[in-house]
Amino acid sequence: MINLKTISKFILGTVCGSLLTVSIYATADNPSSGTLSQQKLTTGSGIPVDEVNNFAKVYAIAKNYYVESVTDTKLMKGAIDGMLNNLDPHSDYLDADAFKQLTEMTSGSFGGLGIEVSRDKGSDGVKVVAPIFGTPAYKAGIQSGDLIVKINDTPTSGISLDESIKKMRGTIGTKVKLTVARANELKPLEFTITRAKIEVRSVQSTMLTPDYGYIRITNFQSDTTNELVKALNKIYKENPHLKGLVLDLRDDPGGLLQSAVGVSGAFLPKDSLVVYTDGRMENSKQKYYVKPADYDVDGTQENTLKTIPAIFKTLPMVVLVNRGTASASEIVSGALQDYKRAKILGMRTFGKGSVQTVIPLSDTTAIKLTTALYYTPKGRSIQAKGIQPDIIIQSEYSDIVDSWDVSEASYDNHLDNPVASDSKTSTRESAPIIKPPKQIATTEEIKARAEARLKQVPKVVDQSQAQVDIKDDFQLQWALNIIEGKPLPIESATANKKKVN
Repeated sequence: MINLKTISKFILGTVCGSLLTVSIYATADNPSSGTLSQQKLTTGSGIPVDEVNNFAKVYAIAKNYYVESVTDTKLMKGAIDGMLNNLDPHSDYLDADAFKQLTEMTSGSFGGLGIEVSRDKGSDGVKVVAPIFGTPAYKAGIQSGDLIVKINDTPTSGISLDESIKKMRGTIGTKVKLTVARANELKPLEFTITRAKIEVRSVQSTMLTPDYGYIRITNFQSDTTNELVKALNKIYKENPHLKGLVLDLRDDPGGLLQSAVGVSGAFLPKDSLVVYTDGRMENSKQKYYVKPADYDVDGTQENTLKTIPAIFKTLPMVVLVNRGTASASEIVSGALQDYKRAKILGMRTFGKGSVQTVIPLSDTTAIKLTTALYYTPKGRSIQAKGIQPDIIIQSEYSDIVDSWDVSEASYDNHLDNPVASDSKTSTRESAPIIKPPKQIATTEEIKARAEARLKQVPKVVDQSQAQVDIKDDFQLQWALNIIEGKPLPIESATANKKKVN
């Protein structure tokens, strides 16, 4: 059996271009206990002979009678892909190329566009979960929820997600053309983007006002905890008399589980439970605390966390979330919410609450298998439900997002939430709502704002310095208002629903 706790240093959040997965990379364990790759794999009822015979017949028929000659490797890979893909959206077979991509993403450096993508079964395109902040895709204007329908004029409907990712990656400095369908656009949009080395700092910071700090985490990498500590110390140095902090996790697709624990540990008391996992195997039942063994990836985080000023354990906080907030960022949001350490502000998050174990089959191949679900300290499962905000912020994009669901629950074969409430009134329905003071902007106005923002992006950016515009960010405005204690023009969704009826 694989001891998940002893291999926690290999917990990942990224396979094949998507950071939505909190994964566990399985390495050789104690020979006396064995690993999944070493054990003799058996089933309680033995081998299903009839099904195996049927598979052999189908294999032989395809091999001999298919219209074109097909290799054994292609047939076997397709069979394995089908077996795993039929289980849930995140279980998969990693061939040599996919395994290489895993290594590249783990190192935090690869050549590409900087887009986190996914695919629904039967979808006609590749769905953008979120562009990575500061990358070519982000600067070009790619948005969460975009549907990539063509890559260099090749329709994505006829190729796999892995093939689509391979087409988007390439030599640094070369260009790739993406044709994108967007919910608020009548015609497809075309973007010609120059590939670059994707090596992004995961933490940016700035001061919103002299008394209120702002931290943005774009994804959870091996050095995110250390980067966060540097940012917090920088903010404190600028103003030791801070009155509040905004933590921005919008469009953060996730990453390393240890980093999620470390980030939570910056704001929670020592030894606090941050997240726990539960599955069928005994070793999938694990708890992760604010302890070095559970967050210190390289042996530097423990000492670094000790340098954070004590004020950050009690400072008033608001966490910004949206539909692009997923996986590791949902773990942080859920933990801070359960301990009432921060107010969660925004829209319901993505709902990626399953754990994948990457089990090597050889030096170059592996399978990625869903083995557990993770839970917040109070036992809430995030799977297919997400984190419900304490206060819902509606924006000019709310109707668009609600009509074109971008969430775990929208995936075919997704796992259901095991502890979903039977109550007809959910947290979201009873949460207060803040609505924008003006009507929903037209497509032309939204497009003009996006173009104006792109023109403001400097050619050389200090990645540690957050770029914010409070005047144009309604959600951020209200985060600041909440910390400052200003009264909110709110109404509950339940009350609003009664008015409509």
